Amino acid sequence: MTPTRLALALSIATAAFSSLPAYAVAPVAAAAQHSLELQRWKATAQRVTIMRDKWGIPHVFGKSDADAVFGVLYAQAEDDFNRVELNYINALGRLAEVEGEREIWRDLRMKMYITPADMRAKYAASPAWLKKLMVGFADGLNYFLHTHPAVKPKLITHFEPWMALAFSEGSIGGDIETISLKQLEAFYNNEPTLAWHAPEQEPRGSNGFAIAPTLSANGHALLLINPHTSFYFRPEVHMVSEEGLNAYGAVTWGQFFIYQGFNERLGWMHTSGGGDVIDEYLETVSRRDGKLYYKYGGAERPLKAVPVQLPYKTPDGMASRTVTAWFTHHGPVVRKADGKWVSVSMMNDPMHALEQSYLRTKARNYAEFRKLMDLRTNSSNNTVYADADGNIAYFHGNFVPKRDPRFDFRHPVDGSDPATDWQGLHAVGETINLFNPPNGWLMNTNNWPFSAAGAYSPRQADYPQYMWSLPENARGHHAVRVLEGAHDVTLDSLIAKAYDSYLTAFEPLIPALLKDYDNLPASDPRKAQLAEQAATLRGWNLRFAVDSVPTSLAVYWAQDLVEHAAKAARAQEIPVVDYITAHATPQERLESLARASARLTADFGTWKTAWGEINRFQRASGAIDQQYDDSKPSYPVAFTSAMWGSLASFGMVAPQKTKRIYGDRGNSFVAAVEFGPRIKAKSVLAGGENANPSSPHFNDQGEMYSKGQFKDVLFYKEDIQGQLERQYHPGE
Repeated sequence: MTPTRLALALSIATAAFSSLPAYAVAPVAAAAQHSLELQRWKATAQRVTIMRDKWGIPHVFGKSDADAVFGVLYAQAEDDFNRVELNYINALGRLAEVEGEREIWRDLRMKMYITPADMRAKYAASPAWLKKLMVGFADGLNYFLHTHPAVKPKLITHFEPWMALAFSEGSIGGDIETISLKQLEAFYNNEPTLAWHAPEQEPRGSNGFAIAPTLSANGHALLLINPHTSFYFRPEVHMVSEEGLNAYGAVTWGQFFIYQGFNERLGWMHTSGGGDVIDEYLETVSRRDGKLYYKYGGAERPLKAVPVQLPYKTPDGMASRTVTAWFTHHGPVVRKADGKWVSVSMMNDPMHALEQSYLRTKARNYAEFRKLMDLRTNSSNNTVYADADGNIAYFHGNFVPKRDPRFDFRHPVDGSDPATDWQGLHAVGETINLFNPPNGWLMNTNNWPFSAAGAYSPRQADYPQYMWSLPENARGHHAVRVLEGAHDVTLDSLIAKAYDSYLTAFEPLIPALLKDYDNLPASDPRKAQLAEQAATLRGWNLRFAVDSVPTSLAVYWAQDLVEHAAKAARAQEIPVVDYITAHATPQERLESLARASARLTADFGTWKTAWGEINRFQRASGAIDQQYDDSKPSYPVAFTSAMWGSLASFGMVAPQKTKRIYGDRGNSFVAAVEFGPRIKAKSVLAGGENANPSSPHFNDQGEMYSKGQFKDVLFYKEDIQGQLERQYHPGE
């Protein structure tokens, strides 16, 4: 039926049922609406071509940007609809409706920032071009559900365009996860204040390297894209349109912009941890005439009370709880401290965040990319940049509030003092950034910015403390070493630098331990007990390898030290590896070595166990909560946790129920790109593109990943066609 005939039919149908009772009208109107949607979906699908290469990577071609968005969401849903839907269930504060009452506090945290009414209003206020993309986003997912009736959503059976605004920044976790769920629950349950600290975890973050043409073999800029995330958090995709879009890289499930990647002219790599962009305020609250007020300056202001409904799943169906959330002008109240309520300020500008996230994928040169940074909505990340004009650049953060430097914003400040309020945002030019430093390279490893370009790095004295929040780390020291003196860099040598096997964190730790051992008197029983271990570590070159016994012993020893020192390190606000380096005693170091030896022996029969027998990559199922099994196939992995200075990161966050270590966080999507007249790039993805174990692309990159071996990126259509597995329109 043509659009004109369909419109006429719908007008006749509308007249026919206009006199019907309401219960009869609703189904007819819904059916008519669905018919219009279906017609639009099918028309869009014919303008979209998905080319799957031999790795299952979707290369999505559309006439318009909105068509490409439609196609890339459809392709994501094909590969892992479960992760797409769960990301939006979480973003909308509806996880308890699927997972049960234990998740209501996570939902409350989200609903303090995200409400459907507010997102609909922001959608209505969005520019027309962005609305088209959001419609394409929703249409692509809805058309997938229409054409795949066997897929049963957990909750969201119909996606709406405004939902894209609820998940507008691609970081893992994002700013909101700094709010402790334990403390949020204690506050709103009127329970005693909790002195809560997150357990010591595998480091989150990423590496980004940029190489200027003066240091490259071919005279072109190069970029290393090395996010350290939970595995399978982002797939690898390619989006192309006839409106100038041609972006390749990692996209967070359910989003329509390449988060870390490149186009034919430039590339961008985000690393977590720029400036201090989240602040807590101690609020002095009083009650008067049954109402709550908080002190501000010489007056009192009423707290804003917002009832929040929290539905949750039970064994017998659904139940609901309503919590009254409290807000000051600083933001929501999330906990108590020192007898006062604590509110939180953070960035909350989803429309402009979505604009910046998408538009940078279409930037053609440094000037355009730099102008987009002026939107200042990239709150949780640094950016490492390189382009085809030979430029390299670094931005330490992007959204940085102006504050009075007299106050220490690393801790809650007095909310009653107006001087602690944010005073607008710093212009990008006022923040810490670098452009084409003379040394010819840039890097960030979630460390401070004062080693980003070696001797040409920014000076710490030139910036307020709040512009940088993390100290130097072992990976930062390592990165400087592999980049200083670099020359004739190629894609392969850049990858080799990113996988360099040296473990810088052990440089001070191992000599201290050996000195402790040497100082033991001959009569001490540990002299004989630890003799072989000391000899093994004395002969170690501090490099990881799958056949290395000292790597196993050193990692288990240092991890034992970390577990015993974590509480003290938190109390002194020192990174735990720095703490054990500076403060561990000879007794503690020797006792940890004995415990590590005993644990290795108990688990593997001998402490003389090669690292590759312990450290493994395994993808057993498509579940988000992976379960590991020592009896099932796995691949040995040489690189270690980022904690020890390994640039290539492989660590385990899930509670260890196995004897072996099965990595689930670290290197995930990794790419190296050369920006010549023709793009050259290589990449690898943890496991594979598809979450279905029966798919040939479930684990076809698993062995390559474990060995640090890369595939050629197929960026041009003729190259894709040469290694094409399947070509189709969505719905076919």
